[in-house]
Amino acid sequence: MPDNQVPSVWMRPEKSGRGPHPGLSRAEITAAAIRLADAEGLEAVSMRRVAAELGSGTMSLYRYVRRRDELVELMYDEVLGEHELPAEPSGDWRADLRRLAVQSRLVMLRHQWMAALFIARPSIGPRSLRLMNFELSTMDSLGLDIDRVMGFAGMVSAFTRGFVQAELAESEAVRRTGLTEDEWRTATAPYIGQVITPDRYPALYRFMVEADDNPDLDQAFEAGVDIVLDGIELAIQRHSR
Repeated sequence: MPDNQVPSVWMRPEKSGRGPHPGLSRAEITAAAIRLADAEGLEAVSMRRVAAELGSGTMSLYRYVRRRDELVELMYDEVLGEHELPAEPSGDWRADLRRLAVQSRLVMLRHQWMAALFIARPSIGPRSLRLMNFELSTMDSLGLDIDRVMGFAGMVSAFTRGFVQAELAESEAVRRTGLTEDEWRTATAPYIGQVITPDRYPALYRFMVEADDNPDLDQAFEAGVDIVLDGIELAIQRHSR
């Protein structure tokens, strides 16, 4: 059957009826793939590598997962289950969206491959659907149309993902260059001091001289989320006039 006619992984039974009685489960396969991605990055995840991690033959995995894309979807949905959310929104949309943003950042920092995984089409796994439903329900009491709610929620998600990607970029720079941030600053200081002068680049010079060299990233993230929420609140107020 062509791939575009294969039912979604969420619609198929846990295992195929063909072949000998399998000794694995989708949960075990997904957990092994997540461990591998956490340790070596998403590019390290293949059916062969996951099978090796489980001490199984590669072909046995295909009784549970038909292709790598399905496995990635299972992984993505599984880690979304790490969000600690109440059954229903609290009624305070700002607090709920802020809490969701903070938890999303923590999940992506634990599983760094997620920040670079761009999901153009929404995941339809059970944890993903619960999370999306919670997110869209946070503004139920405001009388907004659903497209506007989706747009506002998307703004918070976009800020969160972008912030985490910037955080992880520093780790990648260390891995790529072998220099810590302090070592890089020391190496580039003579050039920076020569080129960035107050008469040539006044705003940039002020940043270099006055900016906090080691900002608290937790505080910076939460302050940024609050700014995004302030903008959303202003838009809601304008809409209700």
